[in-house]
Amino acid sequence: MSNLQSLPELDRLPLVIAGPILRHTLADEVTVWLALRKPDTVSLKVYETKGGTGAVLDTVIFEGRRSTIALGANLHIVAVTALPIGNKLLMPERVYAYDLYCHEERQNLIEAVDNQHHSISYFPHQLPTFALAPQDLNYLNIIHGSCRKPHGGGMDTLSYLDDLIQNAASTANQRPHQVFMTGDQIYGDDVADPMLWACQGIEGLLLGWREELPLQNGSIFSHELPPGRRAELARIEGGFTAMLKDKEDKAKSHLFSFGEYAAAYLVAWSPVLVPPNIPDSDRLGLKGTLAKTWQQEREYIKGFFQSLGKVRRALANVPVYTICDDHDISDDWYLNREWCDRVLGKPLGKRAVQNGLLAYAIFQAWGNTPCHFAPGTNGAKLLDLASKWLQSRGQDATAKALCDRYLGIPSNNTSTFAPQYQSDEDVIVLAREPQAIPWNYTVMSANHEVIVLDTRTWRGYPAETERRLEPPMLLSPHAFERQLKQPLTEKPDHIEATFVVLPTNLVALGIIDRIQQYELSRNRVFSTDVGDSWNFHETAFATLLLNLCHRREQVIVLSGDIHYSCAVRLVHWDRNTDDTSIIVQLTSSAIKNSELVTRIIHTKLKSLLPEQTERFLGWNHPLKQVKLPRFSWWRRKQLPHPTPDWQYRIEWIKRQPAKPVFGKTATTNDKASWWQGAISILLTVIWRNRWLQEGLEVVGRNNLSLVKLRWSNDRVAIQETYWHPPWKATGMVKSSYEVLLNERLNRRNIQS
Repeated sequence: MSNLQSLPELDRLPLVIAGPILRHTLADEVTVWLALRKPDTVSLKVYETKGGTGAVLDTVIFEGRRSTIALGANLHIVAVTALPIGNKLLMPERVYAYDLYCHEERQNLIEAVDNQHHSISYFPHQLPTFALAPQDLNYLNIIHGSCRKPHGGGMDTLSYLDDLIQNAASTANQRPHQVFMTGDQIYGDDVADPMLWACQGIEGLLLGWREELPLQNGSIFSHELPPGRRAELARIEGGFTAMLKDKEDKAKSHLFSFGEYAAAYLVAWSPVLVPPNIPDSDRLGLKGTLAKTWQQEREYIKGFFQSLGKVRRALANVPVYTICDDHDISDDWYLNREWCDRVLGKPLGKRAVQNGLLAYAIFQAWGNTPCHFAPGTNGAKLLDLASKWLQSRGQDATAKALCDRYLGIPSNNTSTFAPQYQSDEDVIVLAREPQAIPWNYTVMSANHEVIVLDTRTWRGYPAETERRLEPPMLLSPHAFERQLKQPLTEKPDHIEATFVVLPTNLVALGIIDRIQQYELSRNRVFSTDVGDSWNFHETAFATLLLNLCHRREQVIVLSGDIHYSCAVRLVHWDRNTDDTSIIVQLTSSAIKNSELVTRIIHTKLKSLLPEQTERFLGWNHPLKQVKLPRFSWWRRKQLPHPTPDWQYRIEWIKRQPAKPVFGKTATTNDKASWWQGAISILLTVIWRNRWLQEGLEVVGRNNLSLVKLRWSNDRVAIQETYWHPPWKATGMVKSSYEVLLNERLNRRNIQS
């Protein structure tokens, strides 16, 4: 399949290929990430604005510069950090602007941004703007969401972030202040055939060479693996699980090369490299199922590309934070020990993990934690090694191997080819060098903290080989200490609210738990991601719960992953201290990947099987818990002995009726025939009508959520979930969840 003739011409590409994306932003530092077509040194300047409204530029107060790193002949990446020029720091309740300048090209980079008829700014000065999180938590606005699959069903709700910013661009306390993307920013597996076709073309255009991929016997170049025909190779040579249970479509266009992963990020965040025309199946000579799949996915991809201008502007105008999760690399990434042994034990499987994680480091982690990539750090060494390997056109095997040291990828046993493990108390973890860059981090703002966990690369697996399929601890004992206990202990006095980002859910729908328990009993753990929920490992769940509740009275958990949005309240009472703690889980998923099952549970049909309040008892020595049977939980004489040390209950919060959102909404250019219109009317009457679609518990259609706080005597966490209603496909509505962060019940009621 020829790509170049349908891609933008290299000489006509703008200097800025992707970005700017505003990343880690605090009172004393601002980081901006971008991708350029040419190497250069980039300067970042941060401006005050007159009156703090963003409209008129004032004094430059921050400045910084950094040189790009070369990933290819025509791809150069930088995350540049600006620091205070004098003693002046950024303040809440003010809108700031920033500008970028290229020294070699002697060009203003903001002026060089070609965003396809969309400005990168909300003001006449044409610069991106932002506001810090406020001192008063009543005005805090945090956006979160996950699972943005380009060919997923429905519209890309991330584009609505642009509207949320635009509607309040000049008012610092009303703008979104932080965005947390809680997983699956790209899909390394489950890739549409036209998307892989585009990524292969972009790889050749920007890198200028094709990667030679290792096989168990010999090798193959990435461009020799066409879209739609990679499933068998993914299974046999890569060991990937998407092929194990009749899910060939999930691996048919799996990403393998670094260039393919890099291209997936570039077209997820910017319209610059989007092909002007995606050829149809006839032009490519496709037949049968391949042709039908191509045509269907082609339409989904075109819709995704149409909103990229709005997405790009939004990401330039609010601090964006991310975390790694499975699809950023491949489905079920590090799910259990059996997956690790199989995939990391095969040359192609390990190469895909290496490339996906290296792309994550450069395209995501660098902006999350720029301190880990500053000159002289291990991150800077990784960037240098990655550039050496890529500049050598993949021939510098030493540089490639040394990248693993900083990525935390284990070496292999020379005789069995299995990955190396190391002990962590009574479990084992993938072995890593001390220089490995941590993917977890904490963001401290004026009055709140956000602790972002890495539950993917620090899993604790059973040491016994016969238990390789068992769900792991999502955080090993060492990871608990470093990622959770330490930041919870180091809480500054000014912090009032604590958020924790969990890529995997603390609490999931009962039906999902039952299905996964059934699949686990049959050792069918890959088809339903068995083990990716916390409750599958009792010790890990209890450790997480007690760490949070013993160190905080209130915690707000942000999660995604499961393709629906919801709100859950967990009330924990400690019998020894008489302390009560509240954990609120706010889930937002999927940005673009709704499925039939989630669209069904979205409706009132779910009210036939509502989620019930559940109660649990727990003990410290040994650490365990039991679920109390429904209808007999109140019988104190039936309480097991010895007396429990703690107990908790889980409550599902009902969503409020959807309210229309006024302002700009997504539009469609589809022209329907009269019979398609008639079918649409019939579906609206039967299925799309508002009464049926106003479910009680979850939002199962594509969505993006805004989290607010009502911070008074009765503290309340509010999640406004935005979604496109099926009764008005070009509109937008929001469903709100309000969750009380105080416990109003007395001790006697808590014990019951």
